[in-house]
Amino acid sequence: MTVTVLAILKTDFKPEKNLAKVMNDRLIRAARDLQEVHFKPLSGRGFSSDDLVVYISYNPKYKVRFRIVNDVPSDIEYFVAECCGRLGYILWKANAIGVSRDGV
Repeated sequence: MTVTVLAILKTDFKPEKNLAKVMNDRLIRAARDLQEVHFKPLSGRGFSSDDLVVYISYNPKYKVRFRIVNDVPSDIEYFVAECCGRLGYILWKANAIGVSRDGV
């Protein structure tokens, strides 16, 4: 399984310039830590045809939020939710990133 965590630096709110730099640096570090440390057990689990792509960003209250953006087995979803929950991250709702459920 290939694990990719992307820091989405563009937000729907505008923090001050200095605060934005600190927030972006922290988010990039968090993405790297998730991918290289916390989600490390998922690499080589035998899901060779599957990839895991997770977006992280800030919500307007400056909490880190996460979202799995591709289809993965439920045990992988649970693992990601468990790891992110322990870190204090919150679930990023689907409509927050422009995903539409029309036609599903």
